[in-house]
Amino acid sequence: MIFPASIRRPPVRIRFWCLVCLGLWPAVLPGAGVGEIRVADDAGREIVLTEPARRVVSLSPHLTEILFHVDAGERVVGTVSFSDYPAAAARLPVVGSAGQLDLERIVALEPDLVVAWQSGNPARQLDRLQRLGITVYLNEPRRLADLAGTLERLSRLTGTHEAGTVRAEALREGARALEVRYAGRSPVPLFYQIWDRPLMTVNDEHLIGEIIGLCGGVNVFGHIDNLVPRLNREAVLAADPEVIAGGGSGEADSAWVEAWRRWTGLTAVRRDNLFFIPPSLIQRQTPRILEGAALLCEFLELARSRRPAGSP
Repeated sequence: MIFPASIRRPPVRIRFWCLVCLGLWPAVLPGAGVGEIRVADDAGREIVLTEPARRVVSLSPHLTEILFHVDAGERVVGTVSFSDYPAAAARLPVVGSAGQLDLERIVALEPDLVVAWQSGNPARQLDRLQRLGITVYLNEPRRLADLAGTLERLSRLTGTHEAGTVRAEALREGARALEVRYAGRSPVPLFYQIWDRPLMTVNDEHLIGEIIGLCGGVNVFGHIDNLVPRLNREAVLAADPEVIAGGGSGEADSAWVEAWRRWTGLTAVRRDNLFFIPPSLIQRQTPRILEGAALLCEFLELARSRRPAGSP
């Protein structure tokens, strides 16, 4: 619609701050209709929609990928940087990064649902969106079972429940197959590196921690309280893991893992057990994590085969 100059809609920036100040952003209220959709998010909050979401903004690359995976990609109207899978996701409008959101752009997209990463998005910005009355679903999968549940819940919220049910069961079956295949394997002490500077790993509460255990690995820093601990290099040298695995700054950049070769006294180095896994296959909480898990399990089998005769 073209408005006469005298009544033309104000710019997005002005409309945004009017909504903030006056509290006029429309809210979705519980009990609003017979056909309403109710699910619990990972923060335990009840999310209520009166009908399937038609305009969804995703605030994490992993959530964008999940929405496409459950056939809801056509409903995604905005996402954050590094949302590059599938290819169609890279063509979506960008509303900042996971760590710094552009609230004005999000409001301008007029979403009826925002899906957010609880530990990865700024809490104060998520709070602001909710105060505007925008429905925000908080996601934080810590286990493969949580990830399967995410597929089901987001597909319900977007009206693609059948696809979500099928994909969730496929994820559960894939996880069971890996568990059966590697059950009873001898344990392999492992350091998993997710970042270089600062040096960062995961504990046993992290989804990657579950995958390490699924493959028969023992996370040498799994006992640390922080979900994503920061370390110094001396801590890794003291732990002397049998395997060092991890990603890099790109999908084919193994420099972070290979950098450990200079420490020739490490067991992982002496036995050539330095293994690279493309980050998107294991460091994003999506169904493709089963591909990363399968790679890690194969690497641990290789490490077992490289043990000196007589080793456990």
